[in-house]
Amino acid sequence: MTATGRAIELVTIAAQAASDKLAEHIIAFDVSERLFITDAFVLCSAPNDRQVKAIVDEIEALLRNVGAKPVRREGERDGRWVLLDYGDVVVHVQHEEERIYYSLERIWRDCPTITLPESVSSGQGAAGAAGSSETSA
Repeated sequence: MTATGRAIELVTIAAQAASDKLAEHIIAFDVSERLFITDAFVLCSAPNDRQVKAIVDEIEALLRNVGAKPVRREGERDGRWVLLDYGDVVVHVQHEEERIYYSLERIWRDCPTITLPESVSSGQGAAGAAGSSETSA
């Protein structure tokens, strides 16, 4: 089983929203074969709590535009690690210190990554789309 088309759509939108707010190290995993509760994870980080919150706000706004509402939101008050659960997709926006400490990439490294569009440029926003991104098939 692989992530659904709707899950891939939400992953792409969330990743683009994160990129637009200069999120760092944006990556998406297809976890559908390992988890029954969701199809995909999007991981990204930011160097400070304020930016974490800005990224979360942008992701929620863009996903709301396509009719997606989170079924659960955790960690928003502290702004260190915010989890947005959209059912098919779970988005993790972490402060870079939490990102390093918890190393979710290490946990999910056996899952296939989801290729993100060229316009998703980790740490550079939409304007820096020609830079390198952290995606692979």
